[in-house]
Amino acid sequence: MKIGDLVKLKWASRRPQRAGLVVDLIEKKCWRTDVLGKKIEWGLVEPEPHAIVAVNGRKLTVPLADLEKINERR
Repeated sequence: MKIGDLVKLKWASRRPQRAGLVVDLIEKKCWRTDVLGKKIEWGLVEPEPHAIVAVNGRKLTVPLADLEKINERR
């Protein structure tokens, strides 16, 4: 994934799915409660890649693992 890619959430159930544009890439810690539990201990996790995605005039920070690139050719 790179800046300028068109993306959508992998797990989005909303129809039609909203697309966003990757405007920046950063590293950030993310606590995944489904894997690590409810008790947060930031020292146990390493930063992971995130994208800053522009959607409807808003900027959202989303882990790359939760995004998929939209095929621009049809």
